[in-house]
Amino acid sequence: MGRTKKTIILALLTAQALVLSIVENWIPLPVVLPGIKLGLANIVVLITIVFFGLKDALVIVLVRTVLSSFFSGGFTVFMFSISGGILSSLVMNFLYKKMFKVFSIMGISIAGAIMHNLGQLLMASLIMKDFSVMMYLPILFLSAVIMGSFTGLCSNYLIKALKKTRIF
Repeated sequence: MGRTKKTIILALLTAQALVLSIVENWIPLPVVLPGIKLGLANIVVLITIVFFGLKDALVIVLVRTVLSSFFSGGFTVFMFSISGGILSSLVMNFLYKKMFKVFSIMGISIAGAIMHNLGQLLMASLIMKDFSVMMYLPILFLSAVIMGSFTGLCSNYLIKALKKTRIF
């Protein structure tokens, strides 16, 4: 794939991740607990890991996080989002590259959702200088399994469909 084509595709993926992140803030969830989100932008991150690799996925995470922080939340939201996004991307990339025979796309997505929540809680613990927020971990892990399953299904469908195209 040529450099220009790759740049255009990655720019489109970044825009999609940003739009999904912003739209996700408008979707009311039946459970009103802090930190529980669908994680729709992670669909784009996982697709990027599959087709382009970790470096490009991390660029998308960084750009999406910076831009979405301008729209909703500021610096604290940025810190939570970037810590979760980086940890999630690192783990999803490792599982995809080294353990794909063991983990399906859905399993990788669930692991990514769990790591995203863990990264956010670790950042909250550092900011608050109090590790008691880790008591929230079981609730966030349960939500991560549910939300990660949903985004995993979406990612799996899209990856299969995209592999049939000549885009990548």
